[in-house]
Amino acid sequence: MLQTDTADAVSRYGPMVYRLACAMLRSRHDADDVFQEVFLRYHRAAPAFASEEHRKAWLLKVTANCAKSLRASPWRQRAVPLEDVYACTDPAESAVDSAMAQLPGKYRAVVHLYYYEGYRTEEIAQILGRSPSTVRAQLTRARQKLKELLKEEF
Repeated sequence: MLQTDTADAVSRYGPMVYRLACAMLRSRHDADDVFQEVFLRYHRAAPAFASEEHRKAWLLKVTANCAKSLRASPWRQRAVPLEDVYACTDPAESAVDSAMAQLPGKYRAVVHLYYYEGYRTEEIAQILGRSPSTVRAQLTRARQKLKELLKEEF
């Protein structure tokens, strides 16, 4: 049975962790693995946090690190991914999801944290272990690429 603190973290931050894992890996199955690993590490480490914002940032950092490790694993290098089917009723949402799927992982993570989670570039840099200028450059490149991809769609 989960400790109360771990159960609270899963219920409060689970969807956020899962969304980031999906954005970085583009696979529901891999996101499930990362989700489990993140909360297993949380349970084992039982870290003390100065604030809820610190706990949230810790979970995002661990999620990003687990996703990077999974992408770099030898098993993943040899695997051929099966396409997940996402049901979208809104054509614009479907086009954005399709365009996001075409972005490299480093851009997807930055875009997801900026637009979906509402982090500033300095916070994203800290979470992903990159410099703020790198994050800003990646965000700019991702926007340009999304603009090109979405122009082709419409």
